[in-house]
Amino acid sequence: MAKRVSKKTKMRLMILGPLAFFIIGYCLFTLVTTTINLYNLRREEKELNEQLTNLQADAKSLKTEINKLQDKEYIARYARENYLYTKNGEYVIKLDDDGKKIKEVKANYNNDYLIYGCTIIIILIFLFIIKRHFKSKRKKR
Repeated sequence: MAKRVSKKTKMRLMILGPLAFFIIGYCLFTLVTTTINLYNLRREEKELNEQLTNLQADAKSLKTEINKLQDKEYIARYARENYLYTKNGEYVIKLDDDGKKIKEVKANYNNDYLIYGCTIIIILIFLFIIKRHFKSKRKKR
């Protein structure tokens, strides 16, 4: 025996069914967006904590630098090393790394010429082989 569903029950289902689906959908949507926002906030918190530790380390090094700059001997040594100041009787001999860089650049040019030269030689050998091949075909005819 099949049960008959009354018209009132059908009306309730037609009204409450879509409403229930809407509420469930809204709850799922809210759950997903909240989860995504929570994930993004945790990631941002992690990045900000890393920045905080970096800034704290920088602050610590700056405080030590401030303490060092209070010492007159440190300032004098720093000025001699970085700004070429001298004491009486001292001479400044400035050494540049340009000599090394020039040698490295020249070495790179030499390697480039070697590569280009080898490429030209290979092309010439290839052309010579092709020329001999065509000459041998002409003689066979």
